[in-house]
This record gives sequence, structure tokens and C-alpha cells, in this order.
Amino acid sequence: MRVVLRSDFGTVGKRGDIVDVADGFARNYLLPGGLAIVATEGIEYQASSMRRARDLRDAKDREGAEAIARKLVPAVITIPARVGTEGRLFGSVTPHDVVEAVKSQTGIELDRRRLTTDEPIKSVGTHEVGVRLHAEVEFRITVEVVPAG
Repeated sequence: MRVVLRSDFGTVGKRGDIVDVADGFARNYLLPGGLAIVATEGIEYQASSMRRARDLRDAKDREGAEAIARKLVPAVITIPARVGTEGRLFGSVTPHDVVEAVKSQTGIELDRRRLTTDEPIKSVGTHEVGVRLHAEVEFRITVEVVPAG
């Protein structure tokens, strides 16, 4: 059955896409849940306008993410932390700590779920933290952990 998706739906497709799905999946899940509508000629025209709007929004989001990346990549974010002997931290620097430091030092608000670290930050020094703001915009910021006090 050909249906037009009304919202992004995992592996099936994105909003406005016209997809072929199993009849039972469409009748029992997508249509009653309001996630899709049956594709007719008029609906297919509406789907094309939904895709255009999605593409414009996606381009705007990508431009915003690129602007943030241009500001954060050259910056070094300093995070003071309590340190024990041999430069080991009491605990670790969490993504929440990194987000707070970025906000206080640059004024840019990030979502902590967009940060990726290879391993927890548990020592003083310079570390790289990955940031993925958009499907096409991924970059690394430099975080320097210094002893507090």
C-alpha cells in the first residue's frame, strides 16, 4: 500500500515521503495512529510541499549548526575541577559540565545529548569532545581541565 508519512518514522522514512508498506502495517498501525495517510493524487501534491518545507527547515538547521561550529572549533573551553594526587580528578567531567562551561564562556547553549566522548574525562589536561548538532555537521571541541582552587 502506498502511503504518505505525516511525521518522521524510523527506518520507514521522513515526513512527506511516499512509501510502499505492507497492507497490514498500514491498516493496523500507521493509519489508525495518524502516522500516515493513503497516497492519492491530491495527497501526493501535498506530500511534495511537505518535503519542500522539510528541506528548507533542514537547510536552515544545518546553517545554524555550521555557524555554531565556526565559533566553537577554535575556542578552548576551560573547566576547573577538584584534583587529587597525580592529576586524577575526584569523579569525572560529565557532558553536563562541558555544556555549562560552553554556555558560560561562549554564550552558546548545547544539548548534552549531542556530545560524544571516547572515554570519561578523569584527568587534568587537554581533551577532545565530539559534538553532533546536525546529521551533516559534526565537529570536535577542545576542553582543558585545570585544577580548581
